Amino acid sequence: MGLTQRHPAAPLDALVEKIWDWDMPTCGHHLERVLPQPGAQLIINLREDETRVYTDEPQRRCLRASGSVLGGPRVTSQIIDTAEQVRVMGVVFRPGGAHALTAEDQQALLARDIDLEDLFGSHARRLREQLLEATGPQARLQLLEQWLRAHRRGPAIDPAVAHAAATLDRAPQWARIAGVVEQTGLSDDRLRMRFRRQIGIGLKRYARLQRFRAVVVQVHRAGAVDWCRVAADGGFTDQAHLVREFRAFAGLTPGAFLAQRGPHLNHLVIG
Repeated sequence: MGLTQRHPAAPLDALVEKIWDWDMPTCGHHLERVLPQPGAQLIINLREDETRVYTDEPQRRCLRASGSVLGGPRVTSQIIDTAEQVRVMGVVFRPGGAHALTAEDQQALLARDIDLEDLFGSHARRLREQLLEATGPQARLQLLEQWLRAHRRGPAIDPAVAHAAATLDRAPQWARIAGVVEQTGLSDDRLRMRFRRQIGIGLKRYARLQRFRAVVVQVHRAGAVDWCRVAADGGFTDQAHLVREFRAFAGLTPGAFLAQRGPHLNHLVIG
């Protein structure tokens, strides 16, 4: 039991950051807030043939989907049910990786959970059946990696799009969009169109999201946090700017983020 992860071999590693297998008892709290990431994620629930998320409002309406979903890129947090996070597998795609797998326009998948059968038909259903039959996490991880290799539909990520994303990843707090566009050799309109189709969001919002995520990584395990310094070092105009970005991407303030931190980087404990 536990968390088992693997990084796929080339050339799949250009599309997929990691494949993971989670097999743990039910935790002591009901809900978790999951912070947004620019890459899509594939989730396969092996305990229940269902996935559940909740709206970010006092009523907490439950939205149900199948047990195997492709979650598109996200720019806001989502709330998940920990009761279903007992035996579950997942794939964390690099930005643009899900486009290369599915050949789907990622703008259409933004902040949506798509039933894997709607994309891959009976192949998706058979995958879950095989994973349920597999013995042990390593066998399941190998099976899922082989399935990804066999069912890739789209072309490789456009080199210009990959370059732009990598440039913004390295220093999102200082990168100039105009400079990034110029480096690719494409026109502004052409790069923005390709970027939105393959990544799912625009260049500016991508840079903002990665700047926010850089702060999350910085303060995740920190003790006392000097938010004024964090804001200045992170490329924000002031602390109020940082607070607005936390509200936009995480749905809460920096102080609430610190209070709800848990052991896992992208998961906050709600209760």
